[in-house]
Amino acid sequence: MNVVLGVLWLTVKLLGILVWSWIKWLLPSRKKSLEGEVVLVTGAGSGIGRLMALKFSEKGSTLVLWDVNRQGNQETAQMIKDAGGKVSCYRVDVSKNEDVKQAARQVKQDIGEISMLVNNAGIVIGRTLLDLTEEQFTKTMAVNAMAHVWTLKAFLPDMMKRNHGHVVTLASVAAYQGLPKMADYSASKSAALNIHNAAMREVKMEGVDNVQFTVVNPYLINTGMFEGVKVDNDIIMQSLEPEYVAERILHAVQTNQEVLFLPRLMYFVLGLQPFLPVNCFLEIEKFFNVWGAMDAFVGRNKGK
Repeated sequence: MNVVLGVLWLTVKLLGILVWSWIKWLLPSRKKSLEGEVVLVTGAGSGIGRLMALKFSEKGSTLVLWDVNRQGNQETAQMIKDAGGKVSCYRVDVSKNEDVKQAARQVKQDIGEISMLVNNAGIVIGRTLLDLTEEQFTKTMAVNAMAHVWTLKAFLPDMMKRNHGHVVTLASVAAYQGLPKMADYSASKSAALNIHNAAMREVKMEGVDNVQFTVVNPYLINTGMFEGVKVDNDIIMQSLEPEYVAERILHAVQTNQEVLFLPRLMYFVLGLQPFLPVNCFLEIEKFFNVWGAMDAFVGRNKGK
């Protein structure tokens, strides 16, 4: 009898959550202010990291920029300063735990506690699994996944103590599907996704209700990171413009959206995955030449 009552109560709760979610989806989104927040962005020296840093600054946040590329990071900082924003930048190799620990101590000494953490730094090699060296695979996992562990350990406890904060994880639709010449990237993004999901649940287990989590799963973005990648028939699924992606991420943060897929069609595409045979997805991938998309990949090494 107790089991039956428990199941009934769970059903009522789930229906309530669904109805409330639909109501929130239909009503205009209420955006929280970012004024006065201290936002740390990893990989801020270029691409989406730079754009997000600029967007947060426009909303009145103080920015802390981390990147292994000192010049690019300083350029982002100068852009923020020129626009009248507050910013500090640090050269940090987020793949190294000791670098992260040291930089985190310095940030807390220089600025104070971080209230928003944007784990954005990422790399892609673009080689088949059999061609990847151990060093390359390990490096991708270190930058794209292990770095999230180091930064969360450095800053999440302070957010939990204050019961105030927001963690943003840049994952990828590749986290949900391993693709040719992306074994390391897909694996690392899947790891980043589930590190994020585990941390979110652990925070909730502690009764901390005002530290928010947002995971972003974009399709191919027109930045230098994926220079040369080409998918056929992209009239159906076009690559994303960086400005659009940055705007959508900012909106998701301001509305405490837990999961963001870009473009919206990916909600449908990935939602089909558990219900269709593997061979169906293989045929779709072949039709769009997904298997050959990385053949002309040069990434940020273009011209080197």
